[in-house]
Amino acid sequence: MAHLTGGGAPLLGEPPPIELGNTSYAVRGRAREGLESAEHLAAWLRDVRPHLAVTLADADLHDVTDGDLHAARELRDVIRSLAAATMDGREPDPATVATLNHHASLTPRWRELRTAPEPGMTVCSAGRPVAAALAWLAEEAVALFAGPLRHDLRACHGPGCVLYFVRESPRREWCSPGCGNRARAARHYAKVRQGPQIS
Repeated sequence: MAHLTGGGAPLLGEPPPIELGNTSYAVRGRAREGLESAEHLAAWLRDVRPHLAVTLADADLHDVTDGDLHAARELRDVIRSLAAATMDGREPDPATVATLNHHASLTPRWRELRTAPEPGMTVCSAGRPVAAALAWLAEEAVALFAGPLRHDLRACHGPGCVLYFVRESPRREWCSPGCGNRARAARHYAKVRQGPQIS
């Protein structure tokens, strides 16, 4: 079920790169920007934090910069471009692929073993935590568009919707039940306006 982040962007429970791509969305067919400011990016990161492999503390989210915002928007636009190319069955623009790969390489990360209080793994980074989170999102986008999950990527068929989702069921056509309801209501309204058919 969709809900809105503190920045206003919808969250659908999709893989994190698709969630980032969906920060460019529409309301009643009008384009909306879910990452209008660094504060909106911080709110979005706070909401998706449980799904990130990189640790983001509250203090890290207070330090989101305009540079982070620019990087997140660029990465978001790359993800949307790759999703559109995937949906259209065409080769993605090489410059778009190069930009994604660049974002994925920006912040080195590695896994470290922690033994207390019991064995576990933590992801460490040589860069700022927000930059590391964006680089991780880019890596996840690489895995999504290079792997089998790309075959289940869909564009929502809801009227005026511009969101993407990963289809887990062959019957799924919409990003959310709300879009499905709007699509059914639009079909019903079109039939009613058309009037009874005379044979």
